[in-house]
Amino acid sequence: MNWKVISRNIGYALLVSALFMLLSVGVSLVNGHDSALAALTISFLITFIVGIFPFIFVRSTTAITLKEGYVIICLSWFLSFIFGMLPYALWGGPFTLQNAWFESVSGFTTTGATILDNIEALPKSLLFWRASTHFIGGLGVVVFLLLLIPGSNQMKMRLTNMELTSLSRGGYSTRTNKTVYIFAFVYLGILVLSFISYIIAGMPVFDAACHAMSVSATGGFSTRNASIAAFNSRWIEGITMVFMYLSSLHFGVIYLSVITRSSKPYDNPVVKFYTVWVLVMAFIVGAGLKGNGICPSWGNALWNGLFETLCVTTTSGFAILDNATWPLWIVMVLMFSAFMCGSAGSTSGGVKVDRIILLFKATGRRVNGILHPSSVNEVRMGKRILRDEEVAPHLQYLAMYGLLIAVSVTLSLLVGVDHQNSFIASVTSLGNVGPAYGDLGTMGSFNSVPALGKLIFSVDMFLGRIEIYPVLAVVAMIFDKRARE
Repeated sequence: MNWKVISRNIGYALLVSALFMLLSVGVSLVNGHDSALAALTISFLITFIVGIFPFIFVRSTTAITLKEGYVIICLSWFLSFIFGMLPYALWGGPFTLQNAWFESVSGFTTTGATILDNIEALPKSLLFWRASTHFIGGLGVVVFLLLLIPGSNQMKMRLTNMELTSLSRGGYSTRTNKTVYIFAFVYLGILVLSFISYIIAGMPVFDAACHAMSVSATGGFSTRNASIAAFNSRWIEGITMVFMYLSSLHFGVIYLSVITRSSKPYDNPVVKFYTVWVLVMAFIVGAGLKGNGICPSWGNALWNGLFETLCVTTTSGFAILDNATWPLWIVMVLMFSAFMCGSAGSTSGGVKVDRIILLFKATGRRVNGILHPSSVNEVRMGKRILRDEEVAPHLQYLAMYGLLIAVSVTLSLLVGVDHQNSFIASVTSLGNVGPAYGDLGTMGSFNSVPALGKLIFSVDMFLGRIEIYPVLAVVAMIFDKRARE
């Protein structure tokens, strides 16, 4: 294991965080040297010095092994969490060490859960840093790293293959080492368009910038206690819904539709299934809101049902209603969407709708094989025929995902989280969805969760964002003497 190579590449990731800390310092200066200036300045200096250190003492190299790649991915994320909590911890207020850690992990993993009971009490510079962690995490710490690495080399291609699953790479009709640029192009396009749209709709510039970073990352951090509801604007709510949906689609599909100027790329089974699922869930939720007297009219109920459904399926933690007042059955309906979520190759979390479709197709193939043993059964995704060895890892991922939810529920119950939120918070944390239910719901916070509970849910967020396999690979290396050499 070449730790010099590893440290140099992790340095890139830390320099990205340092850059946005510096931008946050600028926001503080523009806003009259607000109370977070010292905290952000010190955080920037520490992060920059640690990030630049390997470049002084380690030579540039293009060689990287498979093991080193997985270590780079895991440590880049983990150290981003560590240094990302510095502005919160140094500023103080509600940010104890465990709260600063939780907020940092939630930001970088684009989960959107928060420990803050009064978001508007934060200075603007800290709110900007909070939104910046969404922006960095949405594009991906390692994707930023790949954008910074000069040239086109084997290391860049190898890290791209590790960071992006085969499902997400499948939609890009380009060379592997160009995939990261396509992802960045679409991501920045959504960011800019949502920012402009918010301003046109009447949102203040600062709020528009922070919400654009949140919506493009399908994160959910807001600058207001009441989230999107604070603006009391159907236009802003509609814009948020449009960009939540776009950010949850495969970026390769969006890219192809832009360069071909055609809607044909959207004519694929994943997009169709996902869109129909969202509409059906929205109708059920809307009917529940109307039937339980939470919304006065059908139009209001269906609008709110669509917004809240998109918040969950896209794993964006925004809100226009307080789900603490809802019957539990409506929340449990949304938990099905929280498990599945958006498409591979997007910024949304969850197991991805692509894997759910694979599960249905693989199950149908198995049943058909039992009924008709002599028939030829294939698993298709669109026009592509998938081999067994391509399907198996994704079915295994679904099994591991379910096992992790069970473990998380058990552990959170043991540390004192109530039975409802043990399950719902585990699902929303592992799926990077964000708010849970009741006190931990859309208008609440995770501040009341015991310290060990926050640690459990933050581990869920990390595993959900990195999609489990890289962490398992690094854990296996720790216990495998040959792998460490």
